[in-house]
Amino acid sequence: MTEKKVKIGQAQTVAHPEKVEIFLHHLIRHVPKSVRALEREKYKFSAEYGIPTIPNRDLVAIARRHKTPLPDDLESLLQKRSVRTISGVSPIGILTKPYPCPGQCVYCPTEARMPKSYLSSQPAAARAKRNNFHPFRQVKNRLRALYDSGHPVSKLEIIVMGGTWSFLPYAYQNWYVREVFRAANEASGQLQEISGKGVRGLQLLQNTNETAENRIIGLTLETRPDFINERELARMRSYGCTRVEIGVQTLDDSVSKLTKRGHGRAEVIRATALLKNYGFKVCYHLMPGLPGSTPTRDLAWFREVFEHPDFCPDFIKIYPCVVLDTAELKKWWDAGNYKPYDDATLIKWLIKAQTIVPEWCRIMRLMRDIPADCIRDGAKFSNLRQIIHEQPNKLKSIVGAKFFSAEKLDQRPILFRDIRAREVGFASFNERKKLLQTAPILVRRNYRASGGDEVFLSFENPEKTALFALLRLRKPSTDFSPQHFASVLKHSAIIREVHSYGQEVSVGNEADIGQHRGFGKRLIAEAERVTREEWGFKKIAIIAGVGTREYYRKFGYELRGTYMMKKMN
Repeated sequence: MTEKKVKIGQAQTVAHPEKVEIFLHHLIRHVPKSVRALEREKYKFSAEYGIPTIPNRDLVAIARRHKTPLPDDLESLLQKRSVRTISGVSPIGILTKPYPCPGQCVYCPTEARMPKSYLSSQPAAARAKRNNFHPFRQVKNRLRALYDSGHPVSKLEIIVMGGTWSFLPYAYQNWYVREVFRAANEASGQLQEISGKGVRGLQLLQNTNETAENRIIGLTLETRPDFINERELARMRSYGCTRVEIGVQTLDDSVSKLTKRGHGRAEVIRATALLKNYGFKVCYHLMPGLPGSTPTRDLAWFREVFEHPDFCPDFIKIYPCVVLDTAELKKWWDAGNYKPYDDATLIKWLIKAQTIVPEWCRIMRLMRDIPADCIRDGAKFSNLRQIIHEQPNKLKSIVGAKFFSAEKLDQRPILFRDIRAREVGFASFNERKKLLQTAPILVRRNYRASGGDEVFLSFENPEKTALFALLRLRKPSTDFSPQHFASVLKHSAIIREVHSYGQEVSVGNEADIGQHRGFGKRLIAEAERVTREEWGFKKIAIIAGVGTREYYRKFGYELRGTYMMKKMN
């Protein structure tokens, strides 16, 4: 008898559901130790029953249909690229449609019918192009793909890419963000007719998303430092933006001028201060290996990024310069006037650079996701972090035995201090079991940045090698007199981030190693104590993502402007 296909949810059809259920229960009783072991079990089962190999997504779908709980280690094995939600949220990268770019940077590709600096062969760009750059379709299809791959999609971090957001027409910006929220709300089954196409329509969608099943807890926008001003930040806040990524590239003004960047370090300093005083998290895009620079000069300004109080970003993305066909730099390379860093030089530089990054910063990327066949010259590794951290033999063959020994790279694991290197979600399953038995301690780190005081609070294991949760609290610079949201931000401390790490746990579900264990509540209480007792402020504001507003209301915060605010006795 031929089994019928059964449709799961709105997106997925499962072939041979009865046999899939049999295999699922077998896996629950005998959880494979690795992905390779899981694949062996799948091949063995399919041969015995005469069916095609069962995809992981079908196993996940059947488990959801019958509400069958999965052991943590099996759930992790079944998730496609479980690292996607390992930091506690589901990141969804989407692109704006192609628009002219205000910059003339020599290293940026200029592919037709693509946003400046993006290639159609890049995964996120290819997905955007398939959806005709429509934000609703991009978000909806990405949500479906994550869900079908076994990932929770309760907490969404939307990352809008495509160049300089601030240069886009305002009408397009407004429409774009509305469609993003509409997609998340519709995925939650909360369809609504929105009256009005402007600010009112967006506010209605945001209000719905506050309690939706798929909540947008963060919205990231990309722009240039020279486009940052207070009016622009007010507009970004109206969209629900909580993090801004700015293309810094280098702090060496002579290199910026040579490569036609169009701004220098002065604009970076001003933008960074404004962003932090308004509560935004700040991410720098940094590019070692630019024309006119050297590894030594690059390391000097990279050190300054963290040691000079005018900078101190919360996140960084490192995009080593490479030669691409449609960039002006290709002509320089053809003429013999430019040569990017080779693999050994670059990886040595990255190893040294990572030792500089402090505990309060997160290295988000070490390389742009550009297919190797698009790179004419320069590093083609897409897994630089993995090579540095997990493949000692390959690393030694690239950097040479002398450097490998001198930097003590044979000591496993290589210990870097940045946030990502210490997130509990990246711990192995056995390490996670040990950490669950650990009583995390509250750690406080203070530093000066952009004229203000930063307090970085975190829960970590006693050895400070595992990070469970963090909070960023800022005392704005004394000369900060906001033109917008003055009633909220003036004479107020501001919480710029609260984040619990570990595999994403859906709103309302049981606690994991980092999420839903009360860390956020305790961090907020300590931030309020610092604000009240040490700084003498009578109010505190939080730059909350739309989907986190309900969470903060539990602690007595109310929506004021676009911030959650609390007055203290």
